[in-house]
Amino acid sequence: MKNYITHDEWCIVENGFHPEFNEITESLMSLGNGRMGGRGNFEEKFSGKTLQGNYVAGVWFPDKTRVGWWKNGYPNYFAKVINACNWTGIDIEIDGEVVDLNTSKVLDFTRTLNMKTGVLERICTIELTSGKTLKIHSQRFLSLIDDEGGVIKYSITPVNFYAPAKITISLDGDVSNKDSNHGEKFWNEIAKETAHGEAFLTLETKKSAWDTVPTFQVCTGMTFEVFKGLEKVDFATFPIKSEKYVANEFKINLEENQTYTIVKYAVNLSSENHTIEDLTEDTKSYIAKISQKGFEQMLAEQTAAWAKKWEGNDIQIEGDVAAQQAIRFNIFHLQQTYTGEDARLNIGPKGFTGEKYGGVTYWDTEAYCLPFYLSTSEQKVARNLLVYRHNHLQKAIENAEKLGFSDGAALYPMVTMNGEECHNEWEITFEEIHRNGAIAYAIYDYIRYTGDSKYLEEYGLEVLTGISRFWAQRVNWSSDKNKYVMLGVTGPNEYENNVNNNWYTNYLAVWCLKYTLEGFKTLKNQNLEKFNEIIEKTKLNFDTEASKWQHIIDNMYFPYDESRQVFLQQDGFLDKELLTVDAITKHRPINQKWSWDRILRSCFIKQADVLQGMFFFEEDFSIDDLRRNFDFYELMTVHESSLSPCVHVILAAKLGRKDKAYEMYVRTARLDIDDYNNDTEDGLHITSMAGTWMSVVKGFGGLRVKNDKLSFEPFLPEQWEGFSFRVGFRGNALNIVIKGNNIKIENITGDKIKVLIYGKEIEVGSKSSASIEY
Repeated sequence: MKNYITHDEWCIVENGFHPEFNEITESLMSLGNGRMGGRGNFEEKFSGKTLQGNYVAGVWFPDKTRVGWWKNGYPNYFAKVINACNWTGIDIEIDGEVVDLNTSKVLDFTRTLNMKTGVLERICTIELTSGKTLKIHSQRFLSLIDDEGGVIKYSITPVNFYAPAKITISLDGDVSNKDSNHGEKFWNEIAKETAHGEAFLTLETKKSAWDTVPTFQVCTGMTFEVFKGLEKVDFATFPIKSEKYVANEFKINLEENQTYTIVKYAVNLSSENHTIEDLTEDTKSYIAKISQKGFEQMLAEQTAAWAKKWEGNDIQIEGDVAAQQAIRFNIFHLQQTYTGEDARLNIGPKGFTGEKYGGVTYWDTEAYCLPFYLSTSEQKVARNLLVYRHNHLQKAIENAEKLGFSDGAALYPMVTMNGEECHNEWEITFEEIHRNGAIAYAIYDYIRYTGDSKYLEEYGLEVLTGISRFWAQRVNWSSDKNKYVMLGVTGPNEYENNVNNNWYTNYLAVWCLKYTLEGFKTLKNQNLEKFNEIIEKTKLNFDTEASKWQHIIDNMYFPYDESRQVFLQQDGFLDKELLTVDAITKHRPINQKWSWDRILRSCFIKQADVLQGMFFFEEDFSIDDLRRNFDFYELMTVHESSLSPCVHVILAAKLGRKDKAYEMYVRTARLDIDDYNNDTEDGLHITSMAGTWMSVVKGFGGLRVKNDKLSFEPFLPEQWEGFSFRVGFRGNALNIVIKGNNIKIENITGDKIKVLIYGKEIEVGSKSSASIEY
């Protein structure tokens, strides 16, 4: 655990340079706008620890995965979000010496990510090896308004010298991924050009061996201006071209205590959003548009755009600056990773902050991220996350066919870019099939929250049919148990592989079959024409298949321990030595200190498994059921997945375990800032950040939807003086304020609304508020 980031309500601040943690800080201070993003790297050369990273949404490349143990149905490739052209380069050479913080003496240093405005700022003073002292002040942001562009304002001030300087403003496409096989690079150069004060570089991803994988072109453009003090100055440039690299070099004589500023505008336009024929000209037009606005206008627009976002999603915590900083950090990165404007895009586990996990779509989106966007964004944002999966339905059917399923059964991929499975671990690819259930649950969660029941007939039932057919074929009848069973699976707890009858997976499958049948029966009564249309489109033999589904519902096997009265994670779980995490304190984290064999044989749980199911379907269980299962499994859970603590926060809060809830909240909220898992240098845990939001809103705020109404059962952590959060619900924007034993509901916009507070219904008028003691 690290503790070098200064606590601040609105900013992530590094006071003093910590080169040993530089890759961590680069992750924390990453920027994005939904279309493009990048890590918080320095603009000038840096020879110390760094992970250079710039990324363009929707652009990827397949890495070969075929290995000696390849089996039928195994994916052909693993999809990578690839490092794109580095557009931030501003290299400084003073009197022949390269400016490099790694070789200079850092006299003072502050690096700040302002989450209120989305601006990354660095102010530092360094002493070069020659004894020259130089001040550097940089500001950088990726525009939310012009979301294919970004801008840098970079100033240098000589403190104690006059000297000639050479400054190189570049676009560098000769990049690779940290985890590339044998240093493989993924880009070919298509075109490049330079002119005075500008440059353009077009790259194309290498041709893939697989026909289903597209090639992408990205044109990166830049232009820049130079100022001496406040006065714009003329300068002569020398064009530089090399393989996948273009730059402008200019020379200037630096004067003591005089500030020189470079304003660099850059854009990334991809063939995902522009025709290849128009790509270069569109890039030139785009760069002209943002440069004509100028830095100050772009900054004003950026500030206003972020202010609007914070109006709809801010959480305010009184009396705990560390907690306040953490929740805003999580919200900030969620909002800059996914904007919902494009249904082709989704939310990678690392977003725009690093390469790990390939940056592609997991079940995390449906299980953890959807509730955040449902409550904090326009309805279309969450809807587009569901449409993304509908658009991949045919691919899901093809994925299932590769594993031997038929007749329209759909298995959504564990990891994907384009709907094809591209995860390269058999126990995940073939066995972690609960992901199908999360996608079905998201449809239910969306409709329950928004009331948009039309989604079910427009898109949802087609997806649910494919998933239900999969479950019907994946189970088998056990004559020994006289029940349906599901063999050879991996649940959410990935410290167990190839188990039989994972309780969560079995429960999710039965729920999905029920929900699909209910959806068809409702539609048949309300819109017979649409019912018949879906039956025809999916080639569903409704009576036959529905009868099979109902038989599975009525006869599924669920492992259960009668003596403890708990649901068993899987068959044979009680054969393990049942230890608690307190017994292995010196062995943590076990995924770094134990062999995989030892982990698999142990009772220790990576993340919520049975408890994940009780979180999803808490209305199906009594409070005593929840208490017994929580007490049993919590003591064995090591929380070595970033997705785990938030579920325990919410359930602990439900049980009134305030100390445990807060303990888990701190862990999930400051997971990346304090580097709990020693892996922040690889990038941030974007999808688990939505879990942090749920911890506050669903945990401490007790938010649920009951009978088409928002319901709140809040409690105030002892460490806080109060907290508030904003949510949108069916046309209303609400601010929920909790202080002491009082909850105040402010109806900011929308008609009057009825809500439940600990089961008591209250009505809040339009643009008014209501308070109640609880």
